[in-house]
Amino acid sequence: MKKIEHIGIAVKNLKDANALYQQLLGVEHYKIEEVASEHVMTSFFQVGPNKIELLEGTAPESAISKFIEKRGEGIHHLAFEVDNILAEMERLRKEGFRLLNEQPKRGADNKLVCFVHPKSAHGVLVELCQTIKADQEEE
Repeated sequence: MKKIEHIGIAVKNLKDANALYQQLLGVEHYKIEEVASEHVMTSFFQVGPNKIELLEGTAPESAISKFIEKRGEGIHHLAFEVDNILAEMERLRKEGFRLLNEQPKRGADNKLVCFVHPKSAHGVLVELCQTIKADQEEE
């Protein structure tokens, strides 16, 4: 793993959260993107080398909606940048980690993503992120 790619924060209302985080961070979000397959709207803030991803569920069955219903708003996941998501997934499987995805899938912000089950990481949902290159086939 190279670095923390972003911190994901579950919010009830993306518009309100964007206004609050703009005030807090002193910068505007640089992107709002829907990930329809996951029933989520995302918004990204860049603060120096760090990114914050705000996530709002767009349907009751969304993982974000369920998270907020169970735990309330707050930190949802830590995402780590990797060079080769398939190799990293294989490494983690061999180390005994439980992955939530058999194959990487397309996420927000031009990334292939895979999640590590929180029970494998002391209660923390971990996301692996690899930037999709122009010549790369998406999963």
